[in-house]
Amino acid sequence: MPLVSTPRPRPPGHLEVPDLGVGVGLRSRHYQEVLEGHPHVGFFEVIAENFLGAGGSPLYHLDQVAERHPLILHGVSLSLGGPDEPDLEHLRKLKALVARVEPAWISDHFCWSGAGGAHLHDLLPLPYTDEAVERLARRARMVQDYLEVPFALENTSSYLTYTSSTMTEWEFVRRVVERADCGLLFDVNNVYVSAYNHGFDPLEFVRAIPHERILQIHLAGHTHRGKYLIDTHIGPVIDPVLELYEETIRLSGARSTLLEWDEEIPEFARLQSEAARISAARARADAPLPILHRDRTRPAP
Repeated sequence: MPLVSTPRPRPPGHLEVPDLGVGVGLRSRHYQEVLEGHPHVGFFEVIAENFLGAGGSPLYHLDQVAERHPLILHGVSLSLGGPDEPDLEHLRKLKALVARVEPAWISDHFCWSGAGGAHLHDLLPLPYTDEAVERLARRARMVQDYLEVPFALENTSSYLTYTSSTMTEWEFVRRVVERADCGLLFDVNNVYVSAYNHGFDPLEFVRAIPHERILQIHLAGHTHRGKYLIDTHIGPVIDPVLELYEETIRLSGARSTLLEWDEEIPEFARLQSEAARISAARARADAPLPILHRDRTRPAP
């Protein structure tokens, strides 16, 4: 019986983006090493809101890095699930930054983060309802059309649930990205954190999402507080999260992957070492998955 590789899902045409390998977040303390050395990482990701000004040191360094390395923009304040429509001035600035950096895609979150002009500076969870699906999908489609670049939404970690929810988080994620016809930024650590906090099986989440729409994957460390896990982005990726990541790659194929390390940020060499560990896991998981087919030209034994 010959072995035939299991086919991997193909994304919709407008969501076909390059595989950039394993990257890390760009942080100011590492500017000199990034600009003067030869970083062994595939790309850098930056928080878009940190670079929406008209000039100054942040944009100067961003331009320098963009000349040398692929850059991806990640947003934290669109608040697409909130009561207010997206801020048009914010979108205008974001589009100007997209034109400047030319990222292969841009992303934000399944969340809300403010109302009535007040910004709460947090990624707050949504109820998983039909109404929320429609609101979020409509706005995500609008943002993608306006920015004219593939757009992805990221699943967040959570510490509470709503009694009004009528579906699971993974059902909600699937329905939103398919209705919006946008991409998914799949945060595997957030799946692990939320699964622990709410008592569901993280593998069910990993296996139920639309793998063909994954544009990027996030990995990070977290903090154990006994009753809850907190998504602190501190420390290396723990083995159970890395195992979930490998299962994701087996199902989706290789996807650009970011190591988030945003607190107690180590020396750049430590980031590169952790990125190399993730790259090795990605390579293991991306090996073709053979399936058996009987050669029907031969009689069965």
